[in-house]
Amino acid sequence: MFISEARVEIRYAETDAMGVVYHGQYVVWFEIGRTQLIKDLGFHYADMEKAGFVSPVTDIKLSYKRPFRYGESAVVRTWIQVHTGIRTTYGYEIMNEAGEVCVTGSSVHTVVDKETFRPVKFKKAFPEWHAVYEKEKQDQ
Repeated sequence: MFISEARVEIRYAETDAMGVVYHGQYVVWFEIGRTQLIKDLGFHYADMEKAGFVSPVTDIKLSYKRPFRYGESAVVRTWIQVHTGIRTTYGYEIMNEAGEVCVTGSSVHTVVDKETFRPVKFKKAFPEWHAVYEKEKQDQ
């Protein structure tokens, strides 16, 4: 299973009044990780949009283990957890500099027509991309 990694330097603006990273920021970090995974696998999400499609989140889960603070670095680890050809579930771990898992989670995405928001089959719209996801699924 291929696991992509993206480093995030924690900015002051990402923290709350308690001095820890605001909980909603982790969803943004998941997106950074997902975008990096897609790029590492040889594709670009922007190409999907240029082709007239988008991939909205249909479900997201987060579990907080440890806080992050301003000035620390985080590593977002992302992988393909499940791929059905219609929906893709991405798994995430966000680790601190000591290698401790601070946040875990997943997000489920589907591909839809940008204009109508009607679902499309990933396999049909992006056969090469689908083939790579299928290979990753088999390697697990």
